[in-house]
Amino acid sequence: MVNGAGASAVSCSRLYLSLGVKPENLVMVDSKGVLNAQRTDLNPIKQKFVTQRDIHTLEDAMKGADMFLGLSVAGVVTPQMLLSMNDHPIVFALANPTPEIGYELAVSTRPDIIMGTGRSDFPNQVNNVLGFPYIFRGALDVRARAINEEMKLAAARALADLAKQPVPEEVNIAYQVTNLKFGKEYIIPKPNDPRLITSIAPAVAKAAMDSGVARKPVTNWDAYRDELSKRLGLSNPLIRQIKARAMKNPKRVVFAEAENYKILKAAEIVLDDGIATPILLGSKEVIHELIAQHDLELEGVQIIDPRSPEENERREMFAQQFYTKRKRRGVNLAGARDMMTHRNYFGPSLVENGFADAMISGLTSSYPATIRPALRIIGKKKGANIVSGMYIMLTKKGPFFFADTTVNMHPNVDTLVEITLQTAAAVRQFNVEPRIAMLSYSNFGSVEGNIPIMVRQAVEILHRDHPDLIVDGDMQANFALNNELLRENFPFSKLADGPANTLIFPYLTAGNIAYKLIQELGGAEAIGPILMGLNKSVHVLQMGSGVAEIVNMVTIAVIDAQGNAG
Repeated sequence: MVNGAGASAVSCSRLYLSLGVKPENLVMVDSKGVLNAQRTDLNPIKQKFVTQRDIHTLEDAMKGADMFLGLSVAGVVTPQMLLSMNDHPIVFALANPTPEIGYELAVSTRPDIIMGTGRSDFPNQVNNVLGFPYIFRGALDVRARAINEEMKLAAARALADLAKQPVPEEVNIAYQVTNLKFGKEYIIPKPNDPRLITSIAPAVAKAAMDSGVARKPVTNWDAYRDELSKRLGLSNPLIRQIKARAMKNPKRVVFAEAENYKILKAAEIVLDDGIATPILLGSKEVIHELIAQHDLELEGVQIIDPRSPEENERREMFAQQFYTKRKRRGVNLAGARDMMTHRNYFGPSLVENGFADAMISGLTSSYPATIRPALRIIGKKKGANIVSGMYIMLTKKGPFFFADTTVNMHPNVDTLVEITLQTAAAVRQFNVEPRIAMLSYSNFGSVEGNIPIMVRQAVEILHRDHPDLIVDGDMQANFALNNELLRENFPFSKLADGPANTLIFPYLTAGNIAYKLIQELGGAEAIGPILMGLNKSVHVLQMGSGVAEIVNMVTIAVIDAQGNAG
């Protein structure tokens, strides 16, 4: 039942007919009543929508209708008309700013209604911006000679498919909800969903190609989607690369703090994207309650409660192992058993014993409380003397790698050398060739002091033992990043032909302050801390991380686990 017979109503009706609605099941009403066979005042366009049914008024047309589409005027639909419709009626009341029937009145009249309006302050906003920009984008990108019905249908189907997928957290935050999910109050994506352009435009472009109106076909769909993301400033090549690598060989990741909505939401995303297989740690009752409360799709995901009787055997095995490792370091068996009831001890033990490939924790606990158990249970890689920490800073100029920002407070020369080598190896895991600046408050001996001397000594060792590594220092941060400045003043430097992408700080305080300043003042996105030197993949979240940050860290953990398996 379509109320309105203008251009919008006619176009929508044609689309419904293309999707399979039977012509005899579509009734259109204009300001004079139903377009029926008795009408003699209809133009050729309206004549195509004439019904053979003996009905004359909007009230007649609403009886037994499954759907009402209003593209007309405010207030023309009454509660009695809604009550005369079929069960679970779909009502799109799109008159703006006041719909054909108010949202609150409609849902109170028919609790089973699926209701959409043109208003952003109610669920299911039907907005032209969901379609037009991306239809045009797809059409222009393949130089289409026309925008045909196939292309419009492709856009509609892409929107319908997108509505059924898990919603990005940034959309939830914008609408101040915890978890939008396909259902009565979410049957169409939100206008600020960043996936619209990469969902609709490619669908439209492909339909144009398949229907023979494209003059410049797309040959590489992945590259095309990347280009679309760049147009909206959504592209980050490093994130795309590591996500693609993770998806090729997803790993089992323990989510140690699963009694938390953000952790569970991140688990849903990585499961849906094929990045990882989550293992949720915590009370099964609490986790199931959160999943139900937020309508998360985590069916079949393994949930382990370290305190439960069903884990007695495995918990005892972990305790015995830990006691054997630490009995000469102040740990007795009773203490080991108690520790294994805690997630940050039980989780690394799962990884150590092959029940999982990686673990993330730290969202709600302090950094030492998370890293210390991992060090005690998993230990350092063979040949590693230290564990160090790195952050990836995603900036407008590309990614930069900062170390050590989290572990070694006052490194000596040997520690600084090992931090640099661990960082170089980690950067190469992301298919980036490290160009390393070892920072100080001086430039190549311009100022004497303990820190410049230590940095210079570390550089001398690296130049001697690792001549192929692009590393230099001591140098100030502006010289490391400003290639013209460095080349003009210190043309002998190994970094003279290009700026650094990896910064090694002389002590933890400097590195920690630097990454947080850039994150807050420079608008950079920080991924980390990425732990280096551990024997297996365990990574620590920043306290209070957002869902996107957790997803990024899970992806890093999977990449790390892949490297360990190799």
